[in-house]
Amino acid sequence: MSDGTDPEPRADVGLSPADEAAVTAQLGRHPRGAVGVAHRCRCGQPDVVQTAPRLPDGTPFPTTFYLTCPRAASAIGTLEAQGVMREMTERLAEDAELAAGHTRAHQDYLSRRAALGDVPEIAGTSAGGMPTRVKCLHVLVAHALAAGPGTTPLGDEALAMLAPWGARGPCTDVEPGAS
Repeated sequence: MSDGTDPEPRADVGLSPADEAAVTAQLGRHPRGAVGVAHRCRCGQPDVVQTAPRLPDGTPFPTTFYLTCPRAASAIGTLEAQGVMREMTERLAEDAELAAGHTRAHQDYLSRRAALGDVPEIAGTSAGGMPTRVKCLHVLVAHALAAGPGTTPLGDEALAMLAPWGARGPCTDVEPGAS
C-alpha cells in the first residue's frame, strides 16, 4: 500500500482528549458521535474515527468510519474529481468478481456498524454507495484503513493511488496519542 500508514490498522477504544483535539483540529469542528480511533496515520495521529450509528442529537448516521485527515481527504477529493468513482461504478457493472467483493465490503460495513448499535432507520444502508455503486471514495478508503487490506477492494484500489499523506509528519500540531 502506498498510503504511508501503518501496515496493520489499529483501532483504539475510546477517544483520548489528545485524539479528540487532533480530530477537532483536522476537521475544523468538534467530531460528532466519534467513539474511537479506527486507524492512525504513520505520524501517530488519527486519520479515521469510528462513529456511533446514532449521533448524540438522535440523528441516524450511517458513516461508521469517518476519514479525518485533511491531507488524505484532499488527495481523495482529487481522485473523485478525476472521475475515479464513475470508472469504478462502471467496472462494478462489468466485473462480477469485483461486484461480489464490493457486496462483501457492504456486508462487513453493516456488521461493524451493528456491533456499535441498532438503528432501524438505516438498516441495510451502509455508506459510500455500497453495494451497487461508488458514491464516496472517502468512505471506502476509511473502511479499508479501519478494516484492513482485502476487506474493501475499491477502497484498497483508491489507497494504492494515493501518495503517503503522513510522510510530512502530523497534519496538526496536537501531540499524537497523548492524553
